[in-house]
Amino acid sequence: MVSGGGTGIGKQIARMFAGQGGHVVIIGRREELLDRARAEINEATGTDHVIPIGADLTDPAQVRGAAATIGRLGSVNVLVNDAGAIITPPADDSLEALARSWQRDLDTNLLTAVLPLLSRPGGRLIMISSAAAQRGGAGKHSAGSYAAAKAAVHGWALGLARQLGGDGITVNVPAPGYVQDTTDFVATKVADTLVGRAGTPADVAAAVRCIASPDAGYLTGQIIGLDDGAVLGR
Repeated sequence: MVSGGGTGIGKQIARMFAGQGGHVVIIGRREELLDRARAEINEATGTDHVIPIGADLTDPAQVRGAAATIGRLGSVNVLVNDAGAIITPPADDSLEALARSWQRDLDTNLLTAVLPLLSRPGGRLIMISSAAAQRGGAGKHSAGSYAAAKAAVHGWALGLARQLGGDGITVNVPAPGYVQDTTDFVATKVADTLVGRAGTPADVAAAVRCIASPDAGYLTGQIIGLDDGAVLGR
């Protein structure tokens, strides 16, 4: 299951799993994007393995509804939490507008409703973060809340790794740097890398494939940098 599976990194991850023969639930707010992603992935992989579920993951009622639908499909072998985006800056300079902007960045998740559905043992929980969590945001308002929200994911994931390890579930956090087609940052971000290129959604999907594999059962509780050396040794 991939939250945020209708676009960008999430869509590429869903395509990767479908291409391996897996049945993939993709979740997002915009049903038209999910339907388009389903058609695109099915055509590219020659399968009919993608199941779209429209839900706003900041709305508890919609989260519960999505979880109930997923539960009727069976257990979840791999849960990839990719939902999230850098929110538009606050509408004005008021404290209320700033608080609303930060809260939107912090609200997006599906984990608490879906965790009981993860396969035990052998389940994989993969929470997509960002290098911004380790180096800070680049903007004035919303980028700061985005970095803070992703940093919170790190602490949350490490706690979940301890909580779920006894059930045979691993929890890991890929933290991509600049990924083309998913951000609006200028090309100067590429200058921060060691090899001198932007990442791609396929780069992130390849890492997720490794983390989700049966061979990765001893890998858990790790923040994994996918930033071409932009952030060293963390």
